[in-house]
Amino acid sequence: MIFHLDQQTFSYGKRSAHSAEPAALSDISLSIKAGEKVALIGPSGAGKSSLLNLLYHNSPLQSAWCPQDGGLVDSLSVYNNIFSGGLERHSTLYNLVNLLRPFAAPRKEIEVLARQLGLRDKLFTSVDQLSGGQRQRVALGRALYRQQPVFLGDEPVSSLDPLQADELLALVLKQHETAVVSLHNRRLALNHFDRIITLRAGRIVFDGPSAGLTMAHLDAMYEVDASGAE
Repeated sequence: MIFHLDQQTFSYGKRSAHSAEPAALSDISLSIKAGEKVALIGPSGAGKSSLLNLLYHNSPLQSAWCPQDGGLVDSLSVYNNIFSGGLERHSTLYNLVNLLRPFAAPRKEIEVLARQLGLRDKLFTSVDQLSGGQRQRVALGRALYRQQPVFLGDEPVSSLDPLQADELLALVLKQHETAVVSLHNRRLALNHFDRIITLRAGRIVFDGPSAGLTMAHLDAMYEVDASGAE
């Protein structure tokens, strides 16, 4: 078992038993096995990001984490941002020298990865000079370069065009044994994942195989309730 949560409740900051502020996650029970590809869907504020953060902090050493904000260092190049995903594989001295003058071995690896990401010509460009879609591809590259068995991604392809999103999501899933990814694009969830979990207001309202589901089913999971709140 890669992840197991049993009636977990999670809040940001302090929350008393009498607090009117709702928990970010409430009574979450969830198990994810090695080899599963899981899509998290649901309206904004449903708890997808909170759940991914909880999963990551439960298993940081075996997870490649791609947060929604990218977490890039703007002053560094594409190369160095991607290389930062593999810092744990080398000594501090090696990492410092490579920052100034890339070694041949990691440079070759990252050149191959950058080519797959469509960033080969931007390898030594500072990421603050990139578009939103390019920055998102750099964040994906950093996660891929971690070379971990588990990928956790919070809307990792939201800024990409449909073709790029399909191609890079397929690349991510191919290179990780297990993946849990939040998506607003339900088509991607149906096409690439074998299990779909839907959240609403911090609770799991659906958890099942994607086989047999249609876009109409997933669209219905996004419908607002009678009060008009998502």
